[in-house]
Amino acid sequence: MATIIFLMQAGFAFLEAGAVRSKNCTNILLMKVLESLITGIGYWAVGWGLAYGDNKNVKLEPFFGGSEFFLMGTTDYARWFFQYVFAATAATIISGAVAERITFYTYIIYSVFISCVVYPIITHWGWSEHGWMKHGIQTNYISVSYTDFAGSGMVHLLGGTIALVGALVIGPRIGKFPQFHGEQCVEIKGHSVPLSVLGGLILMFGFLAFTGGSTGQISSPGIGQVCAKAMVNTILCAAWSVIAVLVIQKKRTGKLGMLHAINGCLCGMISAAAGANQIYPWACSITGLGAGLSYLTFIELAKKLKVDDPLDAFALHVGGGIWGLVAVCIVGEKGIFYGIFYPEHTSFLNSLALLGWNMCCALVIIIFALATSFPLFYICKNLGILRVPIEAEIKGLDIYNHGEDAYPLVAYKNEWEEIKFQEELEKMIQALIQQEALDQQETGSINSQQNHKDSFATLESTSIDHELTHRRQNGHCVT
Repeated sequence: MATIIFLMQAGFAFLEAGAVRSKNCTNILLMKVLESLITGIGYWAVGWGLAYGDNKNVKLEPFFGGSEFFLMGTTDYARWFFQYVFAATAATIISGAVAERITFYTYIIYSVFISCVVYPIITHWGWSEHGWMKHGIQTNYISVSYTDFAGSGMVHLLGGTIALVGALVIGPRIGKFPQFHGEQCVEIKGHSVPLSVLGGLILMFGFLAFTGGSTGQISSPGIGQVCAKAMVNTILCAAWSVIAVLVIQKKRTGKLGMLHAINGCLCGMISAAAGANQIYPWACSITGLGAGLSYLTFIELAKKLKVDDPLDAFALHVGGGIWGLVAVCIVGEKGIFYGIFYPEHTSFLNSLALLGWNMCCALVIIIFALATSFPLFYICKNLGILRVPIEAEIKGLDIYNHGEDAYPLVAYKNEWEEIKFQEELEKMIQALIQQEALDQQETGSINSQQNHKDSFATLESTSIDHELTHRRQNGHCVT
C-alpha cells in the first residue's frame, strides 16, 4: 500500500506541472523529485523518533518521542515506510500554493523542516499511543479520543494551513491582483489541462491506498473487510463531492470546469480520510456533498484574502480536512446521528463530546502549523531567499534555475520538411535554367535576360515565404 501512496508524488508532479505555465514546468518537476527523496532523509534521521520513539521522560511523553532516531533500535520498517510517504504527502501540499515564485533553497528548507519536526510532532499527538490527543477525554460518562483514521487533519489540514501561510508571506505572482481600484483580477492559467487531469487520476488511485492502507495491516481476520470498506467510502465521497462542485459551478458560470472537477473529487477523498473505516456507504453522500461545499467556500475565502494559490491547495486541503473531522463525528459509528437514533451504539452526550474534541484538535493543528511555519517563511523572506528575482519570475524559472526548458523549441524542428524544401528548390532552379536556354533560342538574349530576372525574383520571393512559414511552424524566432 505504501508503494502506491508513494506513486502519489507522480500525481502531484503532473497536477502541478499542468497547472503552472510552461516556463516553470521543469522547476516544479525537479522540486517534486527531490522532495520525495529529501523528506525520506529527514524522517529517517529525526522524524520517526519524534513521532513514535519512546520517551523516558514521562511528563514529555505525551508531546513527542525521544528515541529511535536514525532508526536505531527499531525493526518496524514497514510502519516507517508507510509514515514516511505520509510525511512526504504533507510536505508536497505546500508547493502548489507558492508555485512559480519560491526559490529552490526555501523549498528544500521547508520540506526538511516539515518532515523532521512539524509532521512528526503532530502525528505523535494524534496517532501515537502516548499522544495527548490520542488519550482524549476519559471520565465516567465520556470516553473520546482524536478520530482521524487516514489523515484529514494530521496530513491535509496541517499541509493546507502551512500552504496558506506560505502564500501569504511570499505574496501573489506578478500581475495576479490589480494594483489600482476598479481593475479586475487576472486569471493566470496553467499550460496543460491533460497533464493536470493525468495527475489527478493518479492521485485518485493513490488515495485508495491512502485510506485503505491506514489499517496498518491486512492479514489479520476482518482487517481486509475494513480496508475494502475504506476504499469504497473513499470513491463514493469523491463522486458526491464532484457532483456538488460541478452543479454549483454550472449554476454560477454556465460552464463545467475540468480542474474544478479534479479538485472537487480530491476534496471528497480528503474528507473521507478521517472516517473511511467508520462511515457506511449511505453516509458518503453527506460527507461528499459537504466536502464540495466546503471546497468552494474556502475558494471564496482565499479570493477575499487575496491569496494567490495556483492549485487551490489551501481550499482543497483545509476545506476537505476540516469537514472530514466534522463529518466523522456526525455520521460515523460513534457520531451524533447514531447518538440520536441508535443510542445503544453510543450516547448522544458522548457523540457531542467527540465532535468537540475533534474540533479542539483541529484548532490545535491549525495553531501549531501557523506557529511553526510563519517564523520559517518570515526568516527566509528577511534573508532574501524566499522569492526569486523579478526578472526570473517574468522570464521563467526553468532556464534561470536549471538551464533546461521543459519544451525546447529546437526539439520541434522537422528535418524531413527542410530536406523536402531543398529538393523542391533545386528542381525549380533546374527548370528555370532549362527554360532560360529555350527562351534564348526563341526570343533573343534581351527578352531572355528580362524573363530570367523576373523568374528568379519570383523564385526568391517564393523561397523566402516558404522559409518564413516553415520557421514559424517549427517555433523559430522570425524577425
